[in-house]
Amino acid sequence: MQTHYLACDLGAESGRLIHGKIENNSLELTEIHRFSNRPIRSDASIHWDIDTLLMELHRGLSIAARLAHPYKSISCDSWGVDYVLIDKQKSLISPTFHYRDPRTATGTQRAFERTDWPTIFSETGIQLMPINTLFQLVSEDAARLQSSATILGVGDAFNFFLGGQAVIEVSMASTFQLYNPQTRCWSEKLLTDLELPKRLFPRTVPSGSRIGQLSESLREQTGLGPIEIIASCSHDTGAAVAAVPASGTQWAYLSSGTWSLMGIERPEPILTEECRELNFTNEIGFGNSVRLLKNLSGLWLLQESRRIWEEQGHKYDYGELTQLAESAIPFKSLIDPTETRFVAPSDMTEAIRSFCQETQQVVPETPGEITRCILESLALLYRQTLKELEALTGERIETLHIVGGGSKNRLLNQLSANAAQRRVVTGPVEATAAGNIIIQALALGDIENLEQARSLVKQSNPLEEFQPTNAREWEAAAIRFERLRKPETIG
Repeated sequence: MQTHYLACDLGAESGRLIHGKIENNSLELTEIHRFSNRPIRSDASIHWDIDTLLMELHRGLSIAARLAHPYKSISCDSWGVDYVLIDKQKSLISPTFHYRDPRTATGTQRAFERTDWPTIFSETGIQLMPINTLFQLVSEDAARLQSSATILGVGDAFNFFLGGQAVIEVSMASTFQLYNPQTRCWSEKLLTDLELPKRLFPRTVPSGSRIGQLSESLREQTGLGPIEIIASCSHDTGAAVAAVPASGTQWAYLSSGTWSLMGIERPEPILTEECRELNFTNEIGFGNSVRLLKNLSGLWLLQESRRIWEEQGHKYDYGELTQLAESAIPFKSLIDPTETRFVAPSDMTEAIRSFCQETQQVVPETPGEITRCILESLALLYRQTLKELEALTGERIETLHIVGGGSKNRLLNQLSANAAQRRVVTGPVEATAAGNIIIQALALGDIENLEQARSLVKQSNPLEEFQPTNAREWEAAAIRFERLRKPETIG
């Protein structure tokens, strides 16, 4: 028996409509339509082009209809923290701001005039990052909020625009830093203290909730039938973690892409002072599990460097950059990827050079040297984060599962194994889409439980193992890396 599903996966660089087919204990994913996601820069502001993304999704749905599969359902997922405002006529209020928009600095200042960091963490368990929804909303124009009827996460908004209910799935809600993981509802205290209109925040629903059917207008426009809309995990990382092909305990995951998200699964949040000071986050996952993790800078550093080289007339693909990095001298220079200068610089390569010059290191000049610097620095950041996870839980982590697009970078995978001195298992690359699909199948009763779903993912994807080497050299590099890092200023 075959079952067919559609997944719309919206990422920071691109969006995809994926066809998922489950047959004979195998999950097959096929990309139907891929489209670019290019933020709009207007003066000093950055926002998302939601109208174009919706148009591209509709185009993908028309293509899906022509393939004539008996799709049972569809679900949309996206990055977290950003939000969409909907007016009383159920229309989009523009713009939808990008999390890298500079207004978050104002929001952070205003928020801490009304409350403090220990209160925010005790209410939400979410790490402190200026990009979080809480700070974005506090920086909002009062008139925009007044004209809004509801607020939705980006993935939730796309489910709504397809014909679903105006709800926020819990994995997305938890990224807002306004959701209480103990009471399992919006934080009344923070909404009051921060003077945010409670009426804007809709009902939250569990992962795998059935929330409607494709609207009649879209059926007519695309040629699709009355397929069901599922709120799988609207937050892409929540979906990706559901698809980690792991079993037992003593494993951590790294969702590797523009961001690196590293953590473990737990039944309850950790809201201790130590967790707050280490700046870990407690996000909700499938089945109301808690994803104890840290959001880390990821391949954004390389993506932006590649953009600068392209503007200078040198177009490299990621494979070429990796080859150049393999030939570069190891540990020539290192950076602290968490420094604010790397959040949204106009020239990432210059920001990297400046850091190395200020810290009296050899300044990397060539694309190979800069790429090597980025990848080694990320690997050392992963090492430190694993050690912090072990300190928080008192449990040894034996295996690191790397999923997502970044898992295709075999050099980074090996460097991560070397830095952490742990076994690394990579795959699937399409973890988010796989998670989106298997949660739909779970919601519709086509898969019995998460254990079976993860086994399905494992059987359906080629996994690769990386064993650690060069322990002595990486220990010395880790000591050097620690000296370069500035202590995090929290709150």
